[in-house]
Amino acid sequence: MHFRSLSTQMVVSFIALVLIAATAVGVPGIWLIQQQMERQAWRQVDQARVASEALYAARRQEVADLAMLTAQRPTLRELLGQGEREGLSSYLSTLRSGAGLDVILACGPDGGLIAEAGEAVAADLCGESITDGFRALATGTSPRIWLLSVQSVRGESGDAGRVVVGKAVGNQFVTEIGDQAGLEHTLLVEEQPVATSLSANLASLNDIERSVYRPPGAGGAQQGTFGFAGRSYYFTRLSLKEGELVDEVALDVTDLAATRRRYIAILLASIATVAAVGSTAGVILAHRIGRPLGRLTEAAARMSEGDLRSPVRAETDIEEIALVAAALEVARVDLGHTLSRLQQQTAWSEHLLEAVVEGIITLDPQDRIMFFSRGAERITGWRKDRVLGRHADEVFRTVERDEPFSQLIPAPGRKHKIVVELAQGRQATLAVTGARLTPPDEGDAEVALVFRDVSEEEAVHRLLGHFLANVAHEFRTPLSALAASTEMLLDRTSELSYEELETLLTSLHVGVVGLQTLVDNLLESASIEAGRFRVYPRPSDLGEIIAEAMRTMQPLLDKRGQRLTVELPAAIPMVEADPRRTAQVLVNLLSNASKYGPEHSPIAIEARSRGKWVRVSVADRGPGIPSEYRRSLFRRFEVPSHAGNEAQYGTGLGLSVVKAIVEAHGGRVGAEDRPGGGSVFWFTVPKESVA
Repeated sequence: MHFRSLSTQMVVSFIALVLIAATAVGVPGIWLIQQQMERQAWRQVDQARVASEALYAARRQEVADLAMLTAQRPTLRELLGQGEREGLSSYLSTLRSGAGLDVILACGPDGGLIAEAGEAVAADLCGESITDGFRALATGTSPRIWLLSVQSVRGESGDAGRVVVGKAVGNQFVTEIGDQAGLEHTLLVEEQPVATSLSANLASLNDIERSVYRPPGAGGAQQGTFGFAGRSYYFTRLSLKEGELVDEVALDVTDLAATRRRYIAILLASIATVAAVGSTAGVILAHRIGRPLGRLTEAAARMSEGDLRSPVRAETDIEEIALVAAALEVARVDLGHTLSRLQQQTAWSEHLLEAVVEGIITLDPQDRIMFFSRGAERITGWRKDRVLGRHADEVFRTVERDEPFSQLIPAPGRKHKIVVELAQGRQATLAVTGARLTPPDEGDAEVALVFRDVSEEEAVHRLLGHFLANVAHEFRTPLSALAASTEMLLDRTSELSYEELETLLTSLHVGVVGLQTLVDNLLESASIEAGRFRVYPRPSDLGEIIAEAMRTMQPLLDKRGQRLTVELPAAIPMVEADPRRTAQVLVNLLSNASKYGPEHSPIAIEARSRGKWVRVSVADRGPGIPSEYRRSLFRRFEVPSHAGNEAQYGTGLGLSVVKAIVEAHGGRVGAEDRPGGGSVFWFTVPKESVA
């Protein structure tokens, strides 16, 4: 090989350039590897510190939840209020064992200790103003760490005292935290080790020499290094209680140093190999491969930024690069189509979820709310931004049950009815159906709940059952009276006097009238419900309508000794009304006045002209209308019950039929208290229009 030849000079020059480049790259590369591994180690330590903070917060929340559940126990409130030390101690022992706690203290309102269960705590916690969290308490020659939580107990008469629950924090506790965070942990009280996950006794840890400093950008956390048992550790410190308790999170970097040396050796060998191979192949392939690959890189960068419209072009005679370019172009087109379909499906799904009237929520494995639909907002009264991330038990507070909402969630495919308290203290019955969002064999599955408010349906079911029972009673009573009277007429007609026959026939007539009124109300109610109810107003004599109602009800009034008085204007106006329907209104009002009014009491019918309307009222001397029934008086199935009154049954249809008939005429209906006792039910009918 002649040194002056162009090929020799190019080869020598390229080899020298490769060696220089390898050296220029290799030395910084080694330094970068060292720095990167160093940063990675400290990043791992910082991540473990953050994870440890979350784990300690979870443990504190767990103990706080146990304290709250303990304080809400009705038995605890009762025993604490009674001051029964023996029974309270036994009950606290049972609670401690079931909750997995190490100590439970019951303190009186005055701060004195009433009862305790579990390990002895070397401090008067009842007499101190303690806060939730970790606390170091002196025990013998070395302190002992406790995780404590205090909760007030509210009794019927106010503050019944408080409970203090706690868990002992020792090597096992720290080892569990270390297993979850992935690093070693040591708890220090005033630089004295009190618990550790290291395989060593606490006395040997006292002799460790630590290099402690506060690096910039570490948020004030202490960091450092130490050696123990022939191994090297990086550590950072986490304050669990300011000025009192510190958790030292340590990473074993002994193997990391060996790995770093191995990486440096590999890098040096790689540099040498690249220098040899690259010198031969680099010059030839660099130009042919570099340009088309650069174009593909630019195309990939555009795609990653969301540009799926620019085509991928790579003009090259290298088949592999051409195939990559073609595959990338196909992927660009397919990705564009897929993204378009996903956007359409997402928009449709969001629109569908917003249109569903039922409430839809999803819960993560910790029962926190992750999704809250528009239907859920309408049903609960909660806004989505107020509930996302909160625990389901905080949003859906159960009523009349000790179990929280999360324990009442039905299994997938099942439905439960749960009574809960919603926004602004409103109670509702929710029909809840559950489903899993991941296959059953996966542990961390989210739960989807679909629910709707069935409070009105439950109320209707209860009212319907009450209505059927009352209808049966309303039919049975007159039918029994009719059967008895008929049987007496059949058996003893020849023996009965005229007055006795008249009494029996009157009883038969009263029973028939009552059944007829009941059947009329049932038929009218069914007609109203089916939307077939109609009235046919025509010019009618109000006096004849009132007389017809009086003739119908007179036997019932005579039987109960009730006097009916009628006060009409001198010139009784003609009204534009359906005579049969209007008479039915009066019959229902007179029937109620007789039923709820005492025997031998007066009942008054009054009609007064008021402009274009005539106001007709029926007044009795009954017990009046309870205030709680005022708003629902004219609803179906509503039957006011009066203490001391024998009329405890009814279908609850009469007044609803009255309201429907009066409003069909364009009038109004109402009720008010009568001066001197009793009730006044009134309605209005239009006068006959004069052309």
